[in-house]
Amino acid sequence: MVSVRRTLLIVDDHAGFREFARALLDAEGFDVVGEAADGESALVAARRLNPDVVLLDVALPDLDGFTVCDRLTRVGERPAIVMTSSRGIASFRWALERSGARGFIAKGDLSGPALAELAG
Repeated sequence: MVSVRRTLLIVDDHAGFREFARALLDAEGFDVVGEAADGESALVAARRLNPDVVLLDVALPDLDGFTVCDRLTRVGERPAIVMTSSRGIASFRWALERSGARGFIAKGDLSGPALAELAG
C-alpha cells in the first residue's frame, strides 16, 4: 500500500520555528512544500502551492492568523488550517471557535500525528 504524503505550508514569522517545524513534520510524514513569514506571503503561497494543510501562527507581523485563516477558507474546505502559537489556547479560544480552522496545537506540542489528527 502506497501512502501519499500530505502537502504542508508553514506560516510563522520566526525562521527558527519554521526550520524546526519543517524538519519535524517532514520526518513525520508531511511534504513541506513552502514557508511564509507573514500573512500576505501566506496568502500568495497558498494560492500558488495549493497545500493540503496550513500550519498557521496566530500572531503575524502584518495580518493576524485569524484573518489569514478567514481568507483561505472562504472558498471551501481546502486547505485544512491548524493554528499554532507559543501562547496557550485560552488567550484566543473565542477567535478559534469562530474561525474556519480545524483546531490548535501549541508550538511546544507540535507533532506529525497531532497535526494529522486535526487536519483530518
